[in-house]
Amino acid sequence: MSNARYPVSVSVFDFHGRPPLSRALPLSLQHILAMIMGTITVPIIVSGAIGASTAETLLLIQISLVASALSTLIQLFGVWRFGARLPTIFGVGFAYVPTLTAVGAQYGLGGILGAQLIGGMAMLLVGFGIRPLRHLFPPVVAGVVVLVIGLSLYDIAIHYMAGGKGSADYGGGRQWLVALVTLAVVLAISQFGRGFIKLAAIICGIVVGYALALALGMVDFTAVHQAAWFSAPRPLPVTLEFAPVAILSMVIICVVNSVQTIGDLSATTIGGMNRELGHRELSGGLLGNGLCTLVGALFAALPTASFSQNVGIVAMTKVISRSVLALAALFLLAAGLMPKFGALMTTIPYPVLGGATITVFGMITITGIQLLTRDELSGRNMTIASLALALGLGLAAAPQAIAALPDTIEMAIGGSPVVVAALTAVLLNLLLPHKSLADEQAERERLAARMEASDTAPASVPASPRCDSQ
Repeated sequence: MSNARYPVSVSVFDFHGRPPLSRALPLSLQHILAMIMGTITVPIIVSGAIGASTAETLLLIQISLVASALSTLIQLFGVWRFGARLPTIFGVGFAYVPTLTAVGAQYGLGGILGAQLIGGMAMLLVGFGIRPLRHLFPPVVAGVVVLVIGLSLYDIAIHYMAGGKGSADYGGGRQWLVALVTLAVVLAISQFGRGFIKLAAIICGIVVGYALALALGMVDFTAVHQAAWFSAPRPLPVTLEFAPVAILSMVIICVVNSVQTIGDLSATTIGGMNRELGHRELSGGLLGNGLCTLVGALFAALPTASFSQNVGIVAMTKVISRSVLALAALFLLAAGLMPKFGALMTTIPYPVLGGATITVFGMITITGIQLLTRDELSGRNMTIASLALALGLGLAAAPQAIAALPDTIEMAIGGSPVVVAALTAVLLNLLLPHKSLADEQAERERLAARMEASDTAPASVPASPRCDSQ
């Protein structure tokens, strides 16, 4: 890109801005700390589901960090038609977890990666063909998806604040003290801070929370001591398997995740850049994600997705400099290649991360509402949004309700609110007749006019029997 077209800028509010390292580094750390625990947690959860060895678990964690870094760099800078060229973070995401654990429990890691390879191809097809398909994803559909993403993350934040689900001291006083102090610092700085310090509210909260957790003896450096200094990923460390049921389930979740990507990219441009998402940006984002998911399967990297918590940070701070986010990607790459560095990042206690990110998850929800209201709230659109929310969140709260369905359907849906809400919204958008607010108002006026005419019409008087005079 020529400097004539994009003059050199040091502003963090300019996508092409190149702020000094002293300003960019803390802002990039916010993105790292908001998503690194999620990136690491997904392979840990999958490893537990498939009964992986310690070596396999470390491999999944390492390559997940590398895949997240490369996926983000492609989205920021683009390679040919691949990449959105937007201020967004991509990485191994939670949206796939129900499907990955279900497939892994039955077919192992090889079954996951083989199905993921085909799923990546499906994502590429969606990316190449998105122009004729874009009418399937108007603001009401994308907004519902982003809204459900935000709402579905709340329990994760609360579990983090309580110490991490399954931890020995879950819900203990120390956990909540650290979480609430972290949250209070984030709120105080974001509301009363000035200038640069205001933008770094999340990292400031994490620093204070980490220091408090360290003083309370809640930080464990064992993983840092045990981790190696350097380790490079290698191709095909696991033999791929191609099970039809696993492939079908993965294709469905990969296509549905494309709807989440549309929602997150739309939320990024609306929340951070005050404009609508462009077609080339949308297509590039989907293609980049599909490419990383496909190639990642060859290196045992789990499928990538847009990170909604980082969308929330962009929407909250308005920091859109790709240099800031590229620094975050380089840190992730270093963490993947230098396991000790990644292990150090994982020493941040869950309550610190929960207290720092719960406001971010709230911002995602608000961004979804903003996106939803970009379209008029006609009766049709409110029906789509309300039913998608009800089914998505309802089934996620009661996954046992679909336990009697065929395994393929149960595995594909997996109790994921994003999958259910997206499918419901897309289907209703196709089936329900398109009626604008003006159409609905005109219809009500016609109905009112007919009812009024019916009420004011003279009643017919029946003829009296004829009486002949005698």
